[in-house]
Amino acid sequence: MKIGIFSDAYIPFTNGVTTSILMLKQSLEEKGHTVYIVTVSTSRKFEIEDQGKIIRLPSLPIPMYNYRISFLYHKEAMKMIQSWNLDVIHSQTEFGIGMYARIVSNKYNIPLVHTCHTMYEDYVHYINGGHFNKLFKNIVKKITQKFCQRKNLELIVPTEKISKLYKEKYHINMDIHVVPTGIDIDKFDINQYPNFDKLKLRNELGIHEDDFVVLFVGRIAQEKNLGMLIQVMNQLPNNIKLLIVGDGPQLSKLKSISNQNVIYTGSIDWNDNIQYYYFIADCFATASKSETQGLTVIEAMAAKLPVIAINDESFTNTLKHGYNGYIFDNERQYQEAIIKIYENQDILEMLSQGAYETSKEYSASLFGDRLLEVYKKVLQGKNK
Repeated sequence: MKIGIFSDAYIPFTNGVTTSILMLKQSLEEKGHTVYIVTVSTSRKFEIEDQGKIIRLPSLPIPMYNYRISFLYHKEAMKMIQSWNLDVIHSQTEFGIGMYARIVSNKYNIPLVHTCHTMYEDYVHYINGGHFNKLFKNIVKKITQKFCQRKNLELIVPTEKISKLYKEKYHINMDIHVVPTGIDIDKFDINQYPNFDKLKLRNELGIHEDDFVVLFVGRIAQEKNLGMLIQVMNQLPNNIKLLIVGDGPQLSKLKSISNQNVIYTGSIDWNDNIQYYYFIADCFATASKSETQGLTVIEAMAAKLPVIAINDESFTNTLKHGYNGYIFDNERQYQEAIIKIYENQDILEMLSQGAYETSKEYSASLFGDRLLEVYKKVLQGKNK
């Protein structure tokens, strides 16, 4: 099968959507399929990579962290895509490249599969500066509804949370496939890295051997609710450290309210180095309610880290309270969960094993298998 993946997010930009696409591409190619990528350029230039299997459309930056939006038509790109003779187009965004995917699908009569990765209503403040939120959220809703209202389209979401949102709030009246994104589980197995020096990396970050490390990995931004995790640090013993891995628009602000037990790494290359930061931690924490799935939670579990997460449907389908981590509703419960793991090695080991067992359900191979079933369904619709 020849699959074209259309996305505004792709390397060198690092986020959950990029990770999802890389895992899907890897899985599909391992199963013998051919994958093509249509994404944005880092400039206004049209670019071709990977012997013609990746094309990058000219693009412009938008006022969201590390995001760009493409031009909606490019003659040379159209000719190349036509030559690919795609069986299926799989779009990964409703805007920019997602709109371009619809144009290509209609022009060449190629079945379209679409994955909804992002709760855009949580991000409109990047566009409007916090003004007219109701208006902008309504615009996002209308665009999403219009995107999904077409024949020969199969819709995918990573969690029941998003499925419920689309059905109850956006009134999307169609079948929705819930397909959690997979990860490369082996990447987060410390046994794959016999030369890794855990103590050396800890020392470089100012973390002592006997410190207990709570890890967060992700974009340092308002919607991640990191202030909640930081505030609790003032109530914890001094040898409990909060390690925040990533970069983003709130970095300077959060540093200004952090004590000496909060450590920031800045931007880290996900492809090469991110796993090492999971290896030096004792547990993983997140207070974000803007996730559609939370891939870093799965990565943490694959690295055998218990997860402490805020009570949100993005996490509750994966996180089983008392088995692979803890769910919290407020700062007090979060603090209690940290202390419980910190003070009891047996609980830590039990949760760690539960986390690892859970991660096996999210392998890249299973992810590919589930999406191939969706592709087959949309092809059957075309042939009716």
